[in-house]
Amino acid sequence: MNFFLETLKVLVLTVYYILEAIFLWFIPIRKKNVAGEIVLITGAGSGIGRLLALEFASRGATLVLWDVNREGNEETCRLAKELGSARVHTYICDCSKRQDIYKVADQVKREVGDVNILINNAGIVTGKKFIDSPDSLVEKTIEVNCMAHFWTCKAFLPAMMASNHGHLVSISSSAGLIGVNGLADYCASKFAAVGFAESLGLEMLALGKTGVKTTIVCPYFINTGMFDGCTTKWPNLLPILESDYAARKIMDAILKEQVFLVMPRSLYFVFAMRNLVSVKLGFLLGDYFGAFHFMDHFKGRVKKD
Repeated sequence: MNFFLETLKVLVLTVYYILEAIFLWFIPIRKKNVAGEIVLITGAGSGIGRLLALEFASRGATLVLWDVNREGNEETCRLAKELGSARVHTYICDCSKRQDIYKVADQVKREVGDVNILINNAGIVTGKKFIDSPDSLVEKTIEVNCMAHFWTCKAFLPAMMASNHGHLVSISSSAGLIGVNGLADYCASKFAAVGFAESLGLEMLALGKTGVKTTIVCPYFINTGMFDGCTTKWPNLLPILESDYAARKIMDAILKEQVFLVMPRSLYFVFAMRNLVSVKLGFLLGDYFGAFHFMDHFKGRVKKD
């Protein structure tokens, strides 16, 4: 195809996609049916992982719950069964260890079957300034928040590609799109998770595996306990998200096969401005939005004795 024809094709499709996007603002997108699908959720023992498990349970999915916390995972299992989920499988898995992921993944494939929807949700946060962060915690942050995504996808993606059917969901963070003071290792891990998920989605398109979908979720702080003590300067503009609301929005994005989800919607404007303004103005706006002090009073989730 010559330059003129290819350019004309791009212009026509550009207009079409813009009109399509406007149209979809007003016409609801048909949601897919996940009944009977095998859904694996990492970090299912608490927080968003648990809430997503309950969302899928209410829709008739087969659940595979991974967590390093046996007690929390079993509680999620119990709650899912109360909602009528007939098939719930729990596994103890340390997502900071590659061999543990591969071992448990093989067990899942033998005992349950091929995973159709993989939700990489497990995450940890150090909450310390970079210079004060122990090397072991920095490494574990990268291993859980990013590298685990590599190994779970390595384990379960081949079957999705073979059937051209599946869905990869990456629960990242708005801290995976913009740096935050006091979250150097966390931001690095989430930036990596976003880049990996986006690149993997492009690989699927390039290979013609259009039935393998990807969804990347980048929320602001969610009130799950993980970021207890964090503050927001303008709560009406950048509210700390309630966990139930966040889980419903994520579930809706998965069912609509939405590629990117950023919460709250005001962050779309923030990120657009970041790419348009000068660095100095960016720092000024960051200070205005309170980005330099989000972590000043961080406590994090208190572990039970």
